Amino acid sequence: MKVTDYLKKAEKPLFSYEIMPPLRGGNADRIFNMVEELMPYDPPFIDLTSRSAEVEYIDTPKGKFERHVRRKRPGTIGLSAAIKNRFDVETVPHILCNGFTREETEDALIELNYLGIHNVLAVRGDDLRRNMTTNGKTINYYASDLVSQIKKMNRGKYLDELLDASATDFCVGVGGYPEKHFEAVDLDTDIKYLKEKVMNGADYIVTQMFYNNKSYFEFVSKARAIGIKIPIIPGLKILTTEKHLRLIPELFYVDIPHELVEKVNNAKTNDEIKKIGVKWAVEQTKELCEANVPCIHYYIMQSAEQVVNVVKEFK
Repeated sequence: MKVTDYLKKAEKPLFSYEIMPPLRGGNADRIFNMVEELMPYDPPFIDLTSRSAEVEYIDTPKGKFERHVRRKRPGTIGLSAAIKNRFDVETVPHILCNGFTREETEDALIELNYLGIHNVLAVRGDDLRRNMTTNGKTINYYASDLVSQIKKMNRGKYLDELLDASATDFCVGVGGYPEKHFEAVDLDTDIKYLKEKVMNGADYIVTQMFYNNKSYFEFVSKARAIGIKIPIIPGLKILTTEKHLRLIPELFYVDIPHELVEKVNNAKTNDEIKKIGVKWAVEQTKELCEANVPCIHYYIMQSAEQVVNVVKEFK
């Protein structure tokens, strides 16, 4: 089923999840164990992120973060297929603009189509390879361009004339930013760019993480006001360590409410911080469910434990 089919049929807000493939050469068992933990909570779909290259931020003794670039993190397509077949759950691999040519993107989409995976999230991705050498090949510079390419394939239009080319049937999600993309002048301008992705064929939107539901509700209101009608799924990330107070704003350009910062700073242990983060996410989830959002999307990094501690409150 497509993501949009699940959203249409749902009688109450759904819970979906997003996980990262392991590092290069890493064992996939940790990912499978994580999915195993999530399955009792009926995920309609699970996203698998993609990386054009591995970006690592190292906290130096001087208190600054140094940015290091490694080779890309493989496994998105393979794990998407493995999880779908092993657990009988829909998977949503992320397809990137940056670090990939349009020709590589087309090949990846053909592979996904062969594997019976028909949901993708189209994102621009990290900016670190914007100036990559293409050897005469072409690039999608923006997510709206990527959406257009995927939708053209849905109409049977490929980059080259292909014999017996068949139309694909991808459901395409895109990202949205309740607190605006960090490159945008303001939120209104950013939402205009979002509408371009919708006009090019996006089927639903998943938001960047946020810690104040007011940001999401205002974002949805502004999006609806300019004619964006597709589902807008809120994304949540549970704060689990004091370091998140620095890392999340610095890496994701997300504001953390003063009340939450104060609670974390006053905590005596990391276990107490985890409980604070879970309680905050439970309250966010409760309010979003009461507002009858279509789905809540949880971002998971290394462990599903804290996400499970949240969603079990609603099962």
